[in-house]
Amino acid sequence: MATTRTIRARAEAEKARQKLAEQQAKLKELEAKQTEYENMDIVDTVRGMSISLDDLAAILQSIKSGVIPNAQTSGQVDPMLKETKSKKEDELE
Repeated sequence: MATTRTIRARAEAEKARQKLAEQQAKLKELEAKQTEYENMDIVDTVRGMSISLDDLAAILQSIKSGVIPNAQTSGQVDPMLKETKSKKEDELE
């Protein structure tokens, strides 16, 4: 038979699992909100530049492909692009 200590430990473990699930849900919600705000900031910045969609796409593609060498980016690089750049750098050496 289960002792009082075992029952109490089980109840505390269940309570901890419930709190953990609540915190994970809250974290997921906060991360989604953060992404939403970041996207809104990006849209506001781009709209403030008065650039056509075609020009914007061309500029972003140029930055991504390295045509614009000193462009400041967030550091989020497409892994395939990074790999391609590394191979090109190795070939130049």
